[in-house]
Amino acid sequence: MMSRTSRFATLFAGLFLAFSMVAIDHAEARRGGSFGSRGTRTFQSAPPTRTAPAPTAPVERSMTPNTGVNSAARQPQVQRPGFMSGFGGTMMRGLLIGGLIGLLVGQGFGGLAGMFGFLLQALLIGGAIMLAIRFFRSQSARGPAPALAGAGNAQASRFENRATSQPQTAGSFTIPGFGGGSGEGSPASVSEEITLAQTDLDAFHQLLTDVQEAFGREDHAALRRATTPEMVSYLSEELADNAQKGLRNEVSDITLLQADIAESWREDDRDYATAALRYESRDVMRERASGKVVEGDADHPTETTELWTFTRQNGSSWKLSAIQQA
Repeated sequence: MMSRTSRFATLFAGLFLAFSMVAIDHAEARRGGSFGSRGTRTFQSAPPTRTAPAPTAPVERSMTPNTGVNSAARQPQVQRPGFMSGFGGTMMRGLLIGGLIGLLVGQGFGGLAGMFGFLLQALLIGGAIMLAIRFFRSQSARGPAPALAGAGNAQASRFENRATSQPQTAGSFTIPGFGGGSGEGSPASVSEEITLAQTDLDAFHQLLTDVQEAFGREDHAALRRATTPEMVSYLSEELADNAQKGLRNEVSDITLLQADIAESWREDDRDYATAALRYESRDVMRERASGKVVEGDADHPTETTELWTFTRQNGSSWKLSAIQQA
């Protein structure tokens, strides 16, 4: 029969598993997530901005191969062996086990007093072994003298976006000011920072509206014009999943509230820009047959903050290449 402790542990494990499954199911059911490509920075976190001050998780789904930019950070740290581990620990455990066996069978160390003496000798021997091991490790770990602290500062310097912070107007829309993010935390790579113009910011604002409305209309042709092929595949997959469930995701009345440029850079002949966007929209899920709202509120807009990455090649039009939840 199971003890009370065992039953409690089993019940706790079952509840934890059930909670995890519910959380995963809820996360999968939500529209969005983090997907797409950000070039060589796909698996790096974007710098925080005023619009999205909290750290943002890297992209989860991407066709960009992970070349191991952050592999060193993900590798488990090698723990320094303790007193009872490694070669010295093995010797100590062997000696202690041998002494205990000898004491139990009445041989070896001559009773309890002999055992205490043996333990003292074993501790002294083990301490000497550990000191020797640490000495040799410290000698082998010494390498060449560190480089000068100021070396490479030119590459470490970050670009601060010079886009205006005053509100601009384009037609009937008011575009909030785009302010440069701090940019700290992005490692130096083959990319170089670039400066964006107001026309670029206007294009990002327009793409926010175009992509959301095209998704709500299930307009695949419009999505292909506004997003990269990779993003088209993800969004089309989501639309197909909704259709299979007999649902339709209706998105309308998109209003940009605040926006910041987190970072903008160039890789070979391709430009990238990641913008933190806070916007309102009427985002509901309806039954296809009846038009009944099954999720969301059609009468009240909801507020969303996301990081959108845009890309263009050889100065062509910008396209959406990644979305990250802030």
